[in-house]
Amino acid sequence: MSTKISALLITLNEEKNIKRFIDEASYADEIIIVDSFSTDKTEEIALQNPKVKFVKRKFDNFTNQRNYTLSLAENDWVTFFDADEELSSKLKEELIKKVNSNLQEVAFIAYHSFYFKNKKIKFSGQQNVRAVRLFRKSKCRYKEGLMVHELLECDGLVDDLEQKVKHHTFVNDVYYLDKLNSYSRLRAQELRFKNLKPTFYHYTIKPAYRFFNYFVMRLGFLDGKDGYTIAKLHAISVANRYKYLDEIYRKENQNLG
Repeated sequence: MSTKISALLITLNEEKNIKRFIDEASYADEIIIVDSFSTDKTEEIALQNPKVKFVKRKFDNFTNQRNYTLSLAENDWVTFFDADEELSSKLKEELIKKVNSNLQEVAFIAYHSFYFKNKKIKFSGQQNVRAVRLFRKSKCRYKEGLMVHELLECDGLVDDLEQKVKHHTFVNDVYYLDKLNSYSRLRAQELRFKNLKPTFYHYTIKPAYRFFNYFVMRLGFLDGKDGYTIAKLHAISVANRYKYLDEIYRKENQNLG
């Protein structure tokens, strides 16, 4: 008897990706989607598949949203891909093989191949991006207190998957900047909890360094115009992080007044 798998997903307005995700999750015995009250056709499309369990939860941060989704899974082995991540047939075969091999590992890491406007990005800091995408829920949980870049902590051995995930996160400039800005808003909340007050350094030096880091140190220039665009958008998102932080302080002062 094969080991059962739960495919988990958190969504917000993913009508362009949701059908592909569900179709690719054919390896799973159940599909659980926790949605942050999408305003597009995400729910309508998802519920066309009887295997899908669709739950709505107000989004507070990525860690809490993922841990809540994890709590709904009936099976111990789960996958937790993003809606804009594409799985090849070989990767799906590898997932099934791993969970049925009686291995000691409790989690597996997937490396990413990034695509910008359907063109593969070879550098720009994306060379070694990876994330745990297959794991046992009884052995792993997302670390509490992290609002943006969630961290999955596992009690046991972790290994790499051979097959890569195709990540279509760079659909276009506007889409990607919106995504970065959503992270920036959450990061601003984290910084507020730390009582950080933004200064000239945060508005100028940090964004400039982020551009230099992606375009030069992470070899973004080898990706040409796309590498420049990616570096620029990351720099803008850093500047916006402190802009959002300043907005938080101003709103607090207005409420006090």
